[in-house]
Amino acid sequence: MTKPPISARPNTRPRRRPRRRPRRQQALTILSVSALAATLSGCFSAGNATESSGDSRIKVAMLQPPRSGLTPLSDDAFKLSRWSTAETLVVLDDLGEAKPALSTSWQRLDGKTWRFELRQGVKFHDGTTLTAQQAAASLTAAAKASPKPRILDGVKLTIRADGEAAVVVTTEAEDPLIPQRLSSPQLAILAASAYKTGGIVSPINAGTGPYALTAVDGTSSSTLNRFDDYWGQKAAAGGVDIQFVPDGTARAAALRTGNADVVEAIPVGQVAQIDPKLVHEVPMPRTNTLYLNNKSGPFSDPGVRAAAREAIDRASIVQRVYEGRANEAEGLLGPALPWVAEERKSESYSGTLNKRAAAAPVKGTRIKLGTFTDRAELPEVAVQLEQQLEAAGFIVEQDVREYRHIESDALAGKFDAFILSRATVLDSGDPVAYMVSDFSCSGTFNIAQFCKPEVDSALQAAAAIPAGKERRAAIAAAEALILSKDAVIPMLHERVIQGESSRVRNVERDPRERALITGRTGITKQ
Repeated sequence: MTKPPISARPNTRPRRRPRRRPRRQQALTILSVSALAATLSGCFSAGNATESSGDSRIKVAMLQPPRSGLTPLSDDAFKLSRWSTAETLVVLDDLGEAKPALSTSWQRLDGKTWRFELRQGVKFHDGTTLTAQQAAASLTAAAKASPKPRILDGVKLTIRADGEAAVVVTTEAEDPLIPQRLSSPQLAILAASAYKTGGIVSPINAGTGPYALTAVDGTSSSTLNRFDDYWGQKAAAGGVDIQFVPDGTARAAALRTGNADVVEAIPVGQVAQIDPKLVHEVPMPRTNTLYLNNKSGPFSDPGVRAAAREAIDRASIVQRVYEGRANEAEGLLGPALPWVAEERKSESYSGTLNKRAAAAPVKGTRIKLGTFTDRAELPEVAVQLEQQLEAAGFIVEQDVREYRHIESDALAGKFDAFILSRATVLDSGDPVAYMVSDFSCSGTFNIAQFCKPEVDSALQAAAAIPAGKERRAAIAAAEALILSKDAVIPMLHERVIQGESSRVRNVERDPRERALITGRTGITKQ
């Protein structure tokens, strides 16, 4: 089977849960965390030496260090976006609709051609001015990159300047989501100085945001200073000092001790040790789902799939595995997409779900259940599911491996059921790509081996509609149709736990993980 594109694969970033350790090992861990906290304190304090009189700097402890030297053509682009240093032509609102950024307006000239008017008076951090020629050159560099930014998987763009104040984007095929695509941090507009020989792209002093990236210390730290020539409102803080801290216990300790103002992804097991006022849960566009093999084996029978659906106790999984810090799933899409709940209230949605098959007797039915170890919760979810399914009469055999060793078997349909933590919104901010990948007959990530012409038709219809209310209604209709077939069983929607000290204000809590520190984020005077 053809390997799915990067955008179709799950983000298998591990989220480690603390395990009980021997007392001596606990003591050593406490010492090592204390030492790391002291190191963080020293690093962050050093950053303060660059702050202007009367200004304060924001100290951030982030989970993952850069993987590709902070090139915007990689996933590192999301860091640049979260630090408000690199900007795109458009941004997305809570509904996933495009709003002005470096482009003030846009127009669809025909099915394949879009014109974007550029904001005037924008300066790059190196002092040069944003021009239509540079905006076109920046987008062209991304379109021609190898590998391409994942937002452009399967998409061919050509970009040209249109006079001094606009760019024209042309696609090979009609695409109603071009503005949404151009919101991806991987398509940030950078100064000409960012583009080096050999295809290297360096964002240092090359963005247009309220903060200029001035220094990068490998995978250890980054430094940003306020950019006083920013086209918008002046940043509230003098700068941002970033430390990359992969160890979750150390990140939590940095928040407790005041050595960090903002902390990414606090482990569930550390939350009880932190002042509740400093902890904020952010719903993620990620669903923990049980994929059922619709093509072969026991779950090719709709009645057996219905029996599995009725056997699953979502609340128990949320409480026992996620310690209550997740949302029970009502569908494929969760609370990170706030419009979904309203769409599910329609009579057509409930009418479609009412067509589900009745549960069949399953006593003694053997099934093979697979998942992977890269996300620490999934093996625990598998244990809970085994108990629930066996209580309903199934006989369950588990197969749990690292993701890289199990992906090909899952895609080939070698499991009767497979547990996956799946991102449901990709870089365009729209869930259609995920639904096509997982539930269309030609889907590149169709673990459920699912193929229904009526679902394909519904997804094709949704994909052709421009962003807006009509498209959202079509997406909800496609979701209901998929659920009515019991193709998969959504179990829960994940949250990420973000820490914010009492001295910091206006930190973004963004489900898409595109924003964190903005120009409004600042330090409260003590």
